[in-house]
Amino acid sequence: MKLSRRMLGAALGAVVATGVATSGWAQSATQELSSESVIETIKQDGVIRIGLSLFVPWSMRDKNGDLIGFELDVGRQLAEDMGVEVEFVPTAWDGIIPALVSGNFDVIISGMSVTAQRNLTINFTDPYAYSGLAILANKSMTEGMTLEDFNNPEVTFAARRGATPAAVIAQNFPDATLLLFDEDGASTQEVLNGNAHASMAAQPTPNREAGLHPETLSVPFENLYDPRGEAFGVRKGDPDAMNYFNNWIAQQWRSGWLKERHDYWFAGNEWADQVAQ
Repeated sequence: MKLSRRMLGAALGAVVATGVATSGWAQSATQELSSESVIETIKQDGVIRIGLSLFVPWSMRDKNGDLIGFELDVGRQLAEDMGVEVEFVPTAWDGIIPALVSGNFDVIISGMSVTAQRNLTINFTDPYAYSGLAILANKSMTEGMTLEDFNNPEVTFAARRGATPAAVIAQNFPDATLLLFDEDGASTQEVLNGNAHASMAAQPTPNREAGLHPETLSVPFENLYDPRGEAFGVRKGDPDAMNYFNNWIAQQWRSGWLKERHDYWFAGNEWADQVAQ
């Protein structure tokens, strides 16, 4: 019996020792993860670098060449709440994810919708905005056409290369011809010029463009395609960044600030005189 008690005591001691060692290892690993987070880099440098691609009204340049838009409001408020400066890094859309992975900036805040394909390369926060895509058409070229008529090789869509509308057009109108461009504005211009029957963009861009060019453009259908959340894009393996950004987004939803800013840029046009038409 005494031997059994000794053996039991030794076994318990080993378990306790193992538990202490495991706890110490876990604490060390947690501290290492925290120290490697981009949040720590931002705090040390005193600046958050935000990657974005320019497209109205998410992010654009005003008549003085300064950056304005919904994403700029979000980025500036985020930086203010972190107590750091902000640096915006305009980047071509088709290269914005590789640029984040390469460390060219700390986070993507650019109206990026969450997709499974993108999620293989980067992580996404909780949504900070929601939107859906609508068709923007040339009125004279599409007069009398039904939605089904758009799925035809003789119908040409224009879209920005690498952006969600290009993928959604290809999926929903596989028989149509698809022209790809590097800039978002080029797609609308092709429709305006009569070189493409239609384009697709997140609302309210189609409604805004149709309002600016009512004699040429229209939003012929109420259909919204691919409605989904838009989120910050962050590099993989950074739980601290995900935790901080998610908590910040949740707070801005609760306070109503995100909705107020989104409504300003997307539900009205008070800002329109700030940019060249």
